[in-house]
Parts: sequence; C-alpha cells; structure tokens
Amino acid sequence: MNRKIQKAVFNFYKDIGYSTYSREKKRLQVELLNLQHWVLEGKKRVALVFEGRDAAGKGSTIKRFVENLMPKYLRTVELETPTPVESKRWFHRYEKHLPKPGELVFFDRSWYNRALIEPTMGYCNKSQYKYFMKKVLDWEEELIHDGVILIKFYLSVDKSTQLYRFEERITDPLKYWKYSKNDQMVRNKWDIFTNYKEQMFARTSSRMSPWVMVNSNNKLYARLTCMLYAISHIDYGKKKRFKPLREEKLRQRYRIVVDGVPFNGLDYRQYSVLKQLTS
Repeated sequence: MNRKIQKAVFNFYKDIGYSTYSREKKRLQVELLNLQHWVLEGKKRVALVFEGRDAAGKGSTIKRFVENLMPKYLRTVELETPTPVESKRWFHRYEKHLPKPGELVFFDRSWYNRALIEPTMGYCNKSQYKYFMKKVLDWEEELIHDGVILIKFYLSVDKSTQLYRFEERITDPLKYWKYSKNDQMVRNKWDIFTNYKEQMFARTSSRMSPWVMVNSNNKLYARLTCMLYAISHIDYGKKKRFKPLREEKLRQRYRIVVDGVPFNGLDYRQYSVLKQLTS
C-alpha cells in the first residue's frame, strides 16, 4: 500500500481583515492554552514543524502560537549551521530537541533542511540527501508510535510576495536583521528549490505524518489557519468543539486616499502596500 499522501487544509480565513483577525486570533489562543494544559497534565509530547521559503512567515506564525502560552512548558527550536559531526548524524542532531513529557516544541525549520535548503545550495552530498529521503518517514513514524504528536506545516509563498517582504526587510530599521545575502542566493535558485520541495511532498508525506500546506501570501490567513489546524487535529481531552467565525464575518474591505484619489474595496495586503507608500 502506498502510504504517501498530501494533506488538504482549511480555507476559512481567506480575505480576513485585521480587526476580525485580532478577534479570531484571541479565540484560537484561548483554545491553544486549553491544549497546553492538556499536554502538561497528561505528560503529552507535541512537536510542530514549520517549513517554507525565506520570508514565508514561519517565525511570525510561531510567535502568534506561543505569545499567550506558558513559556516554561514550551520551546522554539531554530538551529544554527550544523557542525561536521552533526551533518553526519543528522537525525541525532534533532532528537535531543524533541519534546519532553508535558512540553510543546516549535521547530522554525527542522530536519527537513536536508530535503530543501541543503541540496538546493549544495550543503549536503547526494548520498546524504538520498539517505535522508529514504529514512525520514520511518524515523517520524517511530516517534509517533513512541507518543510524539507531530504536525508538519509548509508555508507557501509566491515569488512576488517574497520579493516584497525582502524589500520591506531591507528598508525597515526594525527588520533589516532578518535579511541576509544567503536569502537572495536561495531565491536565485527558486526553480531548484521548487523541484526539491515537490520531491519532499511526494516522498515524505504519509497518512500518519502528512504535510499540511498553507498559503502564506497573506500572513494573517496563514497564522489563523495553522492554529485552527492544530486545535482541530489534536484531541485534547475535554476540548469544546471550536467553530471558526463564518466567512461573511471574516471578509473586511479597506479604503484609503492617495494623492486625493480614493481606493475602495481593498483587501488587507493591497491596503497595507498603499498605506506604506503614503507614510
């Protein structure tokens, strides 16, 4: 039986406005806190993986997950460049960062660097890549059998949106540190990265350990979608059945005047671009 399958995700939060986003985010964060209490009391182990291209919103999504949780019982893992020893013992590099009983761990990039960034940039050799792709699902399914609750998110961003975010980082005095020359080097290999990404989806997704793909061109949508998926797919005991706000309550349109010209019916991304031009 072919165990490989890709996972469809929610589409409740399309075209969400900022004020509605803030209300829904709070509702979701209340449920995440309930989930964390369940994890703590039941000594559960939860690992959430966030993958995607540079500027896809991985870090900002994790930030919204954790900002109202109990910090003592969670960790965010964002590892530096591997040492030569770590590069040879790839899975061991991450095993020591897996959740302990009663803990949630958020991986801002993960062991899937070996499926994406490393082969794209030539940081690993072909045999290392092939070994990883052959072994990773077995390794993950062993973790799951051992009690780890694993969710793998892939935040998908298009080329034009990534460029806009890069330019925003370069010019923003509070965000410039997020941009590096390596970001542009990876962007220059967009099609190569895409090929490895498609290989990853085809070969490292199973019914037990699926990839959850989320469109992150709109960060507000992506953040809420990931939170909703987590609380909907982890059976945390006495949880109430969470009902997302209905679509007609989510859509919000904006208006702005630029040089005397009114722009009406804008979505949040369009509005934010014009607002930045006028500020």
